[in-house]
Amino acid sequence: MRKLLKFLTGRLFWSTILIVAQVALLSYLIYSQAGSDYTVERVFLGISLIMTMVVISRDENPAYKIGWILIFMLFPLYGGFYYILFGNKKFTGKVSRKLDAFLRGYRRGVRNVHAPDATPMQQLEAKDPALSRKAKYISAISGFPLCQRTRVTYYPLGNDWYPEMVATLEGAKRFILMEFFILDPGEVWDTVLDILVRKVREGVDVRLMYDDVGTIKFVPNHYERQLRAKGLKVVAFNPLKPHLNSRMNSRDHRKVLVVDGNVGYTGGVNLADEYVNRRILYGHWKDTAVRLEGEAVGNLTLMFFQLWGYATGEELDFAPFMPTECQESDGFVQPFGDNPLDNNNVAENSYLSIIGVAKKYVWITTPYLALDNEMITALKIAAQSGVDVRIIVPHIPDKWYVFAVTRSYYRQLMASGVRIYEYTPGFIHAKAIVSDGNVAIIGTINMDYRTFYLNFENGVAFYYCSIVTNVEADVRRTMELSHQVGMEEVRSTSTLRRLGRFLLRLFSPLM
Repeated sequence: MRKLLKFLTGRLFWSTILIVAQVALLSYLIYSQAGSDYTVERVFLGISLIMTMVVISRDENPAYKIGWILIFMLFPLYGGFYYILFGNKKFTGKVSRKLDAFLRGYRRGVRNVHAPDATPMQQLEAKDPALSRKAKYISAISGFPLCQRTRVTYYPLGNDWYPEMVATLEGAKRFILMEFFILDPGEVWDTVLDILVRKVREGVDVRLMYDDVGTIKFVPNHYERQLRAKGLKVVAFNPLKPHLNSRMNSRDHRKVLVVDGNVGYTGGVNLADEYVNRRILYGHWKDTAVRLEGEAVGNLTLMFFQLWGYATGEELDFAPFMPTECQESDGFVQPFGDNPLDNNNVAENSYLSIIGVAKKYVWITTPYLALDNEMITALKIAAQSGVDVRIIVPHIPDKWYVFAVTRSYYRQLMASGVRIYEYTPGFIHAKAIVSDGNVAIIGTINMDYRTFYLNFENGVAFYYCSIVTNVEADVRRTMELSHQVGMEEVRSTSTLRRLGRFLLRLFSPLM
């Protein structure tokens, strides 16, 4: 009862009610005007027709276009206005220009402070030309260079990551940079917050950025003010506004932690108890994280300031925050970010390039599966070419409708030879791809439209690192705990359920 009361009085509930009410009012006004005047009705239909042509002509994913065309067909009077309000996936107007300007300045800062060393790229090219092209693509589009002189550590569970992350925070001397999608009061966040407050008193510069919508269900209104009162520098990214606004759809899904410039963490874990199995919601929670020490931490630092500068307007000299220590090289390491402002889908294209050059195997773990045609084609071609393609998804879902969409892809992927596994102990939130024993990516990248087209995301590409072997072994162990889905199971699904999954899949690009 207490949870229900909290939900009904929360900002998310009332913001949703207000937005739905605005959509309903707009729809009523359009309907009433069109019903009373045939000329007005033709104007509204004309707007929908124009928006249909706009959608078709745009450089967008075909599945996204189909979703909107269905909206136009189902709601010919209102569809055009719906697209104007919600169809633009990117930040618009003044906000977009401001963020674009900061990103350009940020990339200049990267060149000045973290000047790319050509040596790692040349060495990778000599070792593996195909993987070097992928690294060059990431560097050219996102601005993040390929690094060496970095020690890497892999955590196969959030349970393993948590105590080391806490110990690193305890040892902070100069600054702490934190960027997370979710903060949820409990053992994990309360412990971290206590350390952050104590570190502020010791003179450590603590900066925290969290996603407003990602955290909105768990913390009180204006939570950032409470944290600032404790001495922390805090930003709630892209605050939810209870009015019709398409930019609310782009969220900061990144997870970045940097301490004193020399140690950095990223992965799938958020600052909430379920991620380290202190609270059981969907069975055992399987997640992963990585620790970087040395040169590559600079990429995570710059990634943090990429959005911090936009959100705060603060112009900083990056130099004092850059690494001061280097470690013995463990292969090639490339932390990178992806953002929804351009049509360069760095995260998805990085996955596609790994799948495209794979010779022996490609193994993927993801909590969600909502694939566009490019990804489906790449996976099918790889499997049909004799590459061992395997995907592990949850068996106990956190969102029933996303799980229904996930299962809608089983038949066509399995028919081409892709093997699908469901993590039987519970929910797998780990986001990873590993291939051929020489390349892996760990980060926040889900295999869905939201990650590939809407959110700010990040990952770390590892080439010829020891961590690649660790990821491969972990995925193998995870498969042993999972159930391999058989084609007979897929065929036995009822027609009604298949239809429901198909309908959800049609509209999944718009979610």
